[in-house]
Amino acid sequence: MGVLEGKVVIVTGGGNGIGKECALLAGREGAAVLVNDLGGGLKGEDAGSAGPAEQVAAEIRAAGGRAISNSDSVSDYDAVVAMVEQAKNEFGGVHAVINPAGILRDGMFHKMSPEDWKAVIDVHLHGAFNVTRATIELFRAQQEGAYVLFTSTSALIGNIGQANYAAAKLGVAGLSHIVAMENAAKNVRSNVIAPFAWTRMIASIPVTDEASAKRVERFQKHMRADQVAQLAVALAADGAKETSGQIFAVRGNEVFLFNQPRPVRTMAKLEGWDPSSLISHALPAMKSNYTDLGASASVFDWDPV
Repeated sequence: MGVLEGKVVIVTGGGNGIGKECALLAGREGAAVLVNDLGGGLKGEDAGSAGPAEQVAAEIRAAGGRAISNSDSVSDYDAVVAMVEQAKNEFGGVHAVINPAGILRDGMFHKMSPEDWKAVIDVHLHGAFNVTRATIELFRAQQEGAYVLFTSTSALIGNIGQANYAAAKLGVAGLSHIVAMENAAKNVRSNVIAPFAWTRMIASIPVTDEASAKRVERFQKHMRADQVAQLAVALAADGAKETSGQIFAVRGNEVFLFNQPRPVRTMAKLEGWDPSSLISHALPAMKSNYTDLGASASVFDWDPV
């Protein structure tokens, strides 16, 4: 018996990459799966193809599982509500949402268009709101539900050229934590994963120097989407009911638990601070505790296991 036996799971972005592997694994682990994928390109263009989602759903069915497909956008709240109703009508309910759906519109911030900013926020942050808001009342009423949302080390640590993506993904981490806090008494859980995996998103990274070439090579050789899916499915299962409000990363066969912001240094002055004393005393004293401006590759600088 699989860890999701008898459950109904919605997987967004399920036509490719991490979403596809999550959908396939959820099916193998006993879940009835609604596979959602817009069917568009990496930037969200040419959307509306039912092909990718249906291909994955067909693969689940061919293996003896239960699956249906949906090609609506997670950025459209009404469409997400209809998606939830589709899963309920077909399978009788919803018990978990795995939400890796996403696009990229990379570019240096000083050159970023408002359209590229909004498109990424709409899919990642508004999409995360939509899938949680459309299901939260159901989950609370049945006192059971799990969200597996996706953040990124581009948000948690930083990467140049991804201001829109980082802002959205850090917002997703905040959203997940509040959902977990507010709904703990109703047995509704929410966690986020920062994935490392070779997908079409990573394939879009420009190779401009030896360092970026080595980074891309590490992704290709050692970090697969199916490895991320193992944790996503585990977090959706009842066996992980003690885990909520957490931030994880998956890198090859490594699973990381991230800390979350807490004070690291305090400076106090009985007579109070003014700008001059802050500049001359407080800020220099705190400097050794500053977080550096290194990108995520500078933190994860060893080969994955």
